[in-house]
Amino acid sequence: MEETLIILKPDCMQNRIAGKVITRFEEAGFQIVASKVIQLDGQILREHYAHVAEEPFFPRIEEFMSSCPVMPMILRGEDVIAKVRELLGPTNSNEAPKGTIRGDLGTDMMRNVVHASDSTASAAAEIKRFFPEL
Repeated sequence: MEETLIILKPDCMQNRIAGKVITRFEEAGFQIVASKVIQLDGQILREHYAHVAEEPFFPRIEEFMSSCPVMPMILRGEDVIAKVRELLGPTNSNEAPKGTIRGDLGTDMMRNVVHASDSTASAAAEIKRFFPEL
C-alpha cells in the first residue's frame, strides 16, 4: 500500500468544507492513517515550497498558507498518489472539471482546497516534514 500527504488548505478550513473533502477520499477507498491541525509558519513553508521560495510571488503563498490552521493528513491506499491527484483535478481550480474536488470547491490557482504529493519521493519527504513523530 502506498501513502501520500495531503494538506487541507486555509480556504478548505475557512469555508468549512473539510468534511466534504475527507468524505470524497474515504469514498474512494483511502484510509486516513494520521491527521492533525497545525498552524504553519515561515520555516516549514520555505522548506515545503523550496522550489518557489525565491520567486516574487512566494510571499503571497506564505501569507495564504499561514492565514489559519491547516490539516495535513496521510492517506493510504493502492496507487493513492495518482488517484488522489485525479480526484483533485488540475492545480488551477478554474481549469479543473466539475466532479473533481478543485473543480467543485476551489476558486483559483492558490485557493484550490488541497495540496497533494506529486510523487513517491515527494510523499516520503512531505510525510517526514509534517509528521516527524511517525
